[in-house]
Formats: sequence, structure tokens, C-alpha cells
Amino acid sequence: MQIVRDRQLDGLRAVAVSLVLYAHFFAADGTHWGHIGVRLFFVLSGFLITRLLLEARADARFETATALKSFYARRALRIFPPYFAVLGFVWLIGLESSKEVLAWHALYLSNFWYALQNEWSPWVLCHTWSLSIEEQFYIVWPLVVLVAPRRSIGGICVGVIAFSLVYRFYWPLTGTPSLVRDLLPPASMDALAAGGLLAVHRSQRGGVWPQWAQKSWMPLLAASLILLWLRPVPKAPMLEWLAWIGLEVFPLLPLTMLVGSCTRGIGGYLGRFIESPPMTALGRVSYGVYLFHAIVLALVVEAQPWIPVNVSEQGSGRFLVAGAGTLIVASISWLAFEKPLNALKHYFPYMRSGGTAAAFVKSGGPIRKERGSAEHTVYPQASLERGKAFQTSDVQ
Repeated sequence: MQIVRDRQLDGLRAVAVSLVLYAHFFAADGTHWGHIGVRLFFVLSGFLITRLLLEARADARFETATALKSFYARRALRIFPPYFAVLGFVWLIGLESSKEVLAWHALYLSNFWYALQNEWSPWVLCHTWSLSIEEQFYIVWPLVVLVAPRRSIGGICVGVIAFSLVYRFYWPLTGTPSLVRDLLPPASMDALAAGGLLAVHRSQRGGVWPQWAQKSWMPLLAASLILLWLRPVPKAPMLEWLAWIGLEVFPLLPLTMLVGSCTRGIGGYLGRFIESPPMTALGRVSYGVYLFHAIVLALVVEAQPWIPVNVSEQGSGRFLVAGAGTLIVASISWLAFEKPLNALKHYFPYMRSGGTAAAFVKSGGPIRKERGSAEHTVYPQASLERGKAFQTSDVQ
């Protein structure tokens, strides 16, 4: 069942990146759905990273230094090669004068660059702001999960979410909106911490949702959809601020519960759709799709004279041509470049070698262990299957 559930998480990645492509390729009204897709990515990342670190910490062979070293090595293998390949390509062909600011992108400070400039220039790399947010999260969060007292991790997540909420309510006092309010880390840490809190909740209480969550998610979802529908409508400045805060805050619980439900496995038509082969395949290459899509769009727009449909403007032509090009590039990158590098992560296990795992490898069978006064059976093959599932879950 764990592999089935992680397939559904891959399906959620497909949903998230599809929302981004819809916003950047098709919608012409400044839709907020792309931002919702990014927020879903953040919740997924926060959950998966925290779950992996908590499971590593719970192992009898856990050592903080080994786990930290492995975490950063695995992140580097997964994230850096395609990211820096994109930066190298942009530098080589000089897209949108991006050479002048590549150092900011190389240091994963894209969000600070665009915030300081208060404009999306150069636009061809503007989507990297969210990748910078995630990298900044990856630097700090493992230290929190692996070093802080375990009983305090949930409280830390709640504190981060509360701080992010306070941060949002501060900005109406500043007057004119700016990119700073959306691109500095506190603007996104609530979604990442919400995913982390979900992982803590799962490790402590299983699949039982708190009463307040069960009663709140539907009204919050309804309010989010209403605000999304009303977003293009002109509003007074204060109402505009409140609508912005609502669109940032209200979807957070529904998105978190969606991720949590998929960790248990959603049934019915929706579950079968989310874990269908096309959805999981798209989810598997979603990092590449997100990373390459703006580059492909820039090249497609330059090639407009040779393309029989309109790709210079938002719409179906751009969505079909640029979307297909992005999927092709992302698939080639995954098969020829990313997947082989991803396989090297087995050289960096979260726990030191030896002990029960080594005993299993030699014996080829289950191992009897004692926990307190009770004896239980460990089936390392299940752990190996779980590891295969994490090859996709541990990619973003």
C-alpha cells in the first residue's frame, strides 16, 4: 500500500505542475491557480522531507552527522545537476540578458533578486524564485528535525505557520503591494511547515484528523474558490489586501489535507485518476517540467515564424506547443540525466551501515528484534520496496 500511496503523491505533483503550466501558457487573466500549484508543491516538499528525516531519526542506527551528510548529498544529486544545466544553457545562448544576474540564481537567491528589483526581469528565470525558497528551506529544516527535541518539532511547525500569518498581516500597513511581500521566505514557509506538521501528525497519531480540521477544511475550500473567482474583479485597496491574505491562507488547510489523504490512499474514481500511469509519469518528471518550462516557452516564442499556431500569446496554441515541448525536454532529461544520477543516492543512506540490515542481506530473510518486552518481525524487503517508492517521493 505504501507504494500505491506514494504514487498518489506523484499524481499530486502532476496536478501542481499542471496548474503552473495552465497559468503560464494558457490563462490570460493573471490567474492565481499557478500560485496554488506552487503552494501544493511546498506542502508536498515539507511533508516528504520531514517524513524522511523523522523516519531516519527513529531508526536504531541513527546518527545526526550521518543523516545530515546524506540528506545534503541526496538533495545535491537530485536538484543541482539539472538546475545548473539550465543556468549554463541560459548563459550560453544569452536568453533575456540573464547573464547579468546568474550569480543570484547560482546561489539560490532568485527570490531576493526579484524582490529587490520589484519586477520579474529577466522573466525567463523568474520561476526559480520558488526553487530558491525550497533550497533555503533545505538548508535549515534538517537541522530542526534532526537536532531539536522530537516532542518540540510539531510546536516549531505551528510557530513557523503563525509567524508567516503575522508577516502577511503586516504588509497592508506598508501601503503599495510589492514583490517583497510574496518572495521573501516567510511568505512561503507556512506551506512548507504545514507539510512538516502533517508528517509529525502522521508519525504520532496515524490517519486521524483533528476535529477542528475536519470541520474547517470545507468552509476554507469554499472561501478559497470564491476568492479565486472574484480575484479579477476590481476592489478597494483594503479589500484587495484582505483578498490577497485570504488566497494565501485559506487554501493551506485544504491543500494539506489533500496531501494527507493521498498518503493514506484516496479511493474511488479520484484515487484511480491521481495514481493513473499518465499522472504518475508526469509527477515523476515534474521537477524538470517546472525547471524547463520557461526556457522552452522563450525558445518557442522566438520560433513563432516557423510555427503555424499562435504561440506569442497566452492560449491553446501556446499551451499545446510549449507544453508538448516542455514534456519532451523534461522526459529526455529524466531518462538520460536525472534518473541515473538519482540512482547514486543509495551511496548515501540516512543510517550508518551494519546491524540488522547487514544481517538481512547475508541471510536473505526476516529478522527478529525485541522492542521492550515484545518481539516483532522486521521485513527488510518491505523497506527495499519503500526505498523504491521514495525514489520518486524523494525527488522534490
